[in-house]
Amino acid sequence: MPAFVDKTTGYRFYDEKSFLRMQEILFYRELDFSLKTIREILSSPNYDKSKALNEQKQLLTLKKERLERLISAIDGAVKGENVMTAFDNSEFEKYKAEAREKWGKTDAYKEHAERTKNYSKQKWNALAEGMDHIMAEFALCMRKDKSPDSTEAQNLVKILQNHITENYYLCTNEILASLGQMYVADERFTNNIDKHADGTAAFICEAIAVYCSK
Repeated sequence: MPAFVDKTTGYRFYDEKSFLRMQEILFYRELDFSLKTIREILSSPNYDKSKALNEQKQLLTLKKERLERLISAIDGAVKGENVMTAFDNSEFEKYKAEAREKWGKTDAYKEHAERTKNYSKQKWNALAEGMDHIMAEFALCMRKDKSPDSTEAQNLVKILQNHITENYYLCTNEILASLGQMYVADERFTNNIDKHADGTAAFICEAIAVYCSK
């Protein structure tokens, strides 16, 4: 927001505080966060500017590396080379290791490990298909021009929460809100979700934010 607006000319004047806040917003926009999501992040009582800037740097670095990989792939494609590996986002095992290290001591992770330890490959595939179907329904909802706070979108959030609770661990609203943020903050999740339609991950994130704020 500008510090002052000249009513005669309409010119907007910004003080240093306003410029610093604008910088934070622009960094999030470069990461494809919606303005609504950015507003919720910046207004959170737990918002840590220093931590946020470091996370933005890491995410922008990942985005830069992916773009460089795709640019190199184009050069290879021109030469007739097979460059499909440039589109490979199958880092599931790496993510599992990260999750184990970060969340291994939480009740949710312990419950997840206990409940899924005897799942068969078929079970995992069925659950993955179920989750993918939910994401596809979100994409369809978005393409129908429904808003994140619409009844349709909110019902899908409830279905998502129930799916997680019934098959992995108790998905509280707090955990669900964190998942929503992860869908847009982690490129691996965003790319996998957005295969249904560009912007689906951000749409889900916003729908979850509305659901958890009730």
